[in-house]
Amino acid sequence: MKPSYLTLCITSLSAGSLLAGSAITTTGPSAGSNDGDWIKDLRRPMTNPTLFDLAVPSTNVRPIFIHHLLPDEVNTTAGDLPVGGDVQVYALQFEYALNERLSLVATKDGFVDFNPDSTLSSESGFANLGGGVKYAFLLDPAAGHALSGTATFEFPTGNSDVFQGEGKGAVNLVLSGLKVIDDWQFAAGTGVSLPFSDESSTNGFISLHASKEITPWFIPLVELNCYHVLDAGDGTGNFDAQAGGAVPGLVEFEGHDFFNLGAANSGENRTLVTAALGFRSQITESIQTGIAYEVPLTDDRNSVIEGRLTLDMFWTF
Repeated sequence: MKPSYLTLCITSLSAGSLLAGSAITTTGPSAGSNDGDWIKDLRRPMTNPTLFDLAVPSTNVRPIFIHHLLPDEVNTTAGDLPVGGDVQVYALQFEYALNERLSLVATKDGFVDFNPDSTLSSESGFANLGGGVKYAFLLDPAAGHALSGTATFEFPTGNSDVFQGEGKGAVNLVLSGLKVIDDWQFAAGTGVSLPFSDESSTNGFISLHASKEITPWFIPLVELNCYHVLDAGDGTGNFDAQAGGAVPGLVEFEGHDFFNLGAANSGENRTLVTAALGFRSQITESIQTGIAYEVPLTDDRNSVIEGRLTLDMFWTF
């Protein structure tokens, strides 16, 4: 990993720990004694959608559309190979609050339409299913902060044609923090994805979010994500509809959030850093919409992303 990105990730982790902790206790008018009203004003992060979530349990649904651009070329053991094209993902996330601190979450599902320009084949199919529980260890609406832990299981139920459904699944362990100060909202998440077989890679992540309400219709946001391969998998032979199963043994990098390739040769290209700009709009008291565009800050040839547009709706009830 390049030193500059190592410094960035460490700085991000430090910032995330600060935001998540109870040491920051400034109370702003956006934080109130009514938990329900406070929850409806909170903004869910846009990027890293299957792992980066609000620290506060609630009952909500979130339809998502992702238009994901693939790099023109990617690094492989056989040299740079052309790919290009795009991927569309249509998904729906759910959360159901059992009480103010505990909720059930459905974090991953949906339909994937994979359309590369070269080398790989155009395919479509369903994503893996993932879900679990979220528990708020710290929840203080009056002070405007929260800290929660989430444990989800990803089941290999998807179609291998679209880089899903291989291996034996994984457990994701995530720590999420939130701080509200006046019209500002800060959020942080960090965690690890632990596969149940060596066919998938073990990955860690750090994500940060900041947003400010200018008007209810315009709430700009910025987000930063750092993904790192902790232990490379070996999925050689998986995803046989794509280059005859050669992808995990050829690419010199790993996927992120939605995709785990089980890349055996990630080597020095273990870290991906992305940044996103966007905004949310408060349509009604309980419904928000959002749009964000995300780009890699590291070399896009060492990743599966050249750019990503995310659209969603977040309905809390």
